[in-house]
Amino acid sequence: MNDPGKAADRRDLDPGRGNVALHRFAILTAGATFCLIFVGGLVTSTGSALAVPDWPLSFGKFFPKLEGGVLYEHGHRLFAGAVTILTLALMVWMLGRERRSWVRNLAVAAFGLILVQALLGGLTVLLRLPLPIAVAHAATAQAFFCITVALALFSNPTWDGLARIKGPQLRPSIAPLACATTAAIYVQIVIGAVMRHMGAGLAIPDFPLAFGQLIPRLEYAPQIVNFAHRVGALVVFALIAPTVTRVVRFYGDQPLLRRPALALVFLFAAQICLGALTILSARAVLPTTAHVALGAAVLASSLVLALRSIKLTGFAHRAAEPASVGRVAVAPREGARA
Repeated sequence: MNDPGKAADRRDLDPGRGNVALHRFAILTAGATFCLIFVGGLVTSTGSALAVPDWPLSFGKFFPKLEGGVLYEHGHRLFAGAVTILTLALMVWMLGRERRSWVRNLAVAAFGLILVQALLGGLTVLLRLPLPIAVAHAATAQAFFCITVALALFSNPTWDGLARIKGPQLRPSIAPLACATTAAIYVQIVIGAVMRHMGAGLAIPDFPLAFGQLIPRLEYAPQIVNFAHRVGALVVFALIAPTVTRVVRFYGDQPLLRRPALALVFLFAAQICLGALTILSARAVLPTTAHVALGAAVLASSLVLALRSIKLTGFAHRAAEPASVGRVAVAPREGARA
């Protein structure tokens, strides 16, 4: 007589079925990480980074009195602890249920990275906000978020069933452009982190011009960094525009590519508006923090597009093939999105 428990284990390990519960937990972890980025942004926006002067405890306690900046700083620590526990659980679950070694290794890397992130956060406090460590803390947070998004994508039961898109017309690969766009967005976020931790958000106080000019005279480091962030936004736009145009033109019939491409456009437009509002409101807490969080959302959308484009289109231009040749992209099953 077959053991029902063993049969369930075999279903969970079947690469064709995957593990829907594990996929949903990976999505939860990625969502919690996004919220953590928002909470971390609140700490910087409210100037609460040194409201608690010690680490890992807060005033020598696990639960200090939550008032003023302590609420934001200690709340950030508690939220980070929750995400660490989620990441540990995700790693253990994937080590036990995931058959693909590279996905297991990615889960281990995620847990290792969040430990590094916690250490950098502690050093930021203990060393009184040194710029290199503060920026490294922000950059690592975005890298960790990217890994959680990738794990949510790869754990989808339909991921292994996706195959290269083939059709009667020539469809150029969008993977190189999508990867370049993702890399540019990440660099832009890091420049933004440098600007934020330098306190250079208002080094150029007007928008869209800079000191009333398109290309102003820049004399101080904060002004240079601020202007570099603005130029970076133009570079990102110059990459997003052809990437999304190519998706709509050649892959408009593929929802797995069309959806993240359109999301990328709308999120980037909202991000520019929030950047302008941040300056015009003299760095009001809500738009400044939302600008940080939405930057992560833009990065995630571009990453999803890049990973799906690698899976579905590859990197090389291909000759036209009959629509009947090979498999086609498999639409996600209800309840599980690739």
